[in-house]
Amino acid sequence: MYALVDAVSMYASAEKVFDPKIRDKPVLVLSNNDGCVIAACPIAKRLGLKNFVPYFQIEKQAKAVNAVIRSSNYALYADLSSRMMDVCAQVCPDLHIYSIDECFLKFDFNDSLENWMRLGDALRRKVWKEVRLPVGVGFGPTPTLAKAANHASKKVEGFNGVAVLDSARYRRQILTKIAITDVWGVGKRLGVRFNKLGLHSALDLANQCPFKMGKQFSVVVENTVRELNGEIRLGWDDVRPDKKELFSSRSFGERIADKAQLRHALTMHAQIACKKLRHQKGRANSAVFFAASSPHDANGYYKETLFKHFARPTADTRLIIAAAHDALHTIYKPGVNFYKCGVGLLDLVDETHIQEDLFSSSMDNTKLMGCLDAINTKFGRSTLQFAAVGTDQKFHMKQAYLSPRYTTRWSDVPRIKC
Repeated sequence: MYALVDAVSMYASAEKVFDPKIRDKPVLVLSNNDGCVIAACPIAKRLGLKNFVPYFQIEKQAKAVNAVIRSSNYALYADLSSRMMDVCAQVCPDLHIYSIDECFLKFDFNDSLENWMRLGDALRRKVWKEVRLPVGVGFGPTPTLAKAANHASKKVEGFNGVAVLDSARYRRQILTKIAITDVWGVGKRLGVRFNKLGLHSALDLANQCPFKMGKQFSVVVENTVRELNGEIRLGWDDVRPDKKELFSSRSFGERIADKAQLRHALTMHAQIACKKLRHQKGRANSAVFFAASSPHDANGYYKETLFKHFARPTADTRLIIAAAHDALHTIYKPGVNFYKCGVGLLDLVDETHIQEDLFSSSMDNTKLMGCLDAINTKFGRSTLQFAAVGTDQKFHMKQAYLSPRYTTRWSDVPRIKC
């Protein structure tokens, strides 16, 4: 049996952990530079405040209901996520972290519906007691059904945070209440194609012939259909496969017109992208560098992109930074107030499956990069970084509503007076 544990509105819930005064208030968390709403707590959603809309569009509505606004506090969210995963691992050591707010648990035994429900309730209470995060728990014989059960635990009437899909009859009753676009791995585009075929619920998809769906769509769809019918087709490696592309990009807190500042920003994004690449033990065959102004600028929209192919796949930050600096001569344009830039690593390959080249040797210094990553992992991000990032950065994020970093900064640790 598999279980999926998912924090309810993770970012918004995390903001309430160390600030009890706002636990009964609507909370909205904003994206980088306080642009869009990326998390709304259940109270805010009941009041009509939605996710993924520009904040300026709902600012008046938010103020009318006295909503609490917070900038993204990633240090806090990552630490609370780690604590939540540790609690879940105490219940089931066979744990797979799927995202910052989700993890799968794998149980090597079968039990009754009542016992699974009791286990789910106990797990929710344990996470709340030790971390103060509300979670939903879904049980199913496959990862896809566990994901569907988790959705039902929070969205389908009759459940209170725990759902179990342990029998074929019970699965059919629940899957008919779940929209096909809420099935794990079915996005909006695929959902539209399914709707045109008359498929609207998760049960409609489960009733299809897996082989025919695989031929018409893909092997991923075939595996999804099989999983909805209780056949395990996914392992941990399939649950979160390595990415084929890695990007680091961000809008600036204030516009950049200076060439040196744009160079510093591209260098920073090269560092971030390369660290992600080495984390998944990959190499990049090519890279893309880009910078753009805002589409709303009075002087018109400007965007320039440069593609770079490497003679050999690389994961060395020095080489990516050098390519970024070369690209800067093409990307930069005097008089443009740049709003955003980024670096993308493309055509990724596993470092263990690299085709060697007889005529060109690798310039990667894997020991140096390993040392760099080890120091930054132990002592914190950007403890060591390349001098080309600069010290007079003007492209830091705008975070006007940032809450204290309660667990990762000594000056922000809560003080209790008694």
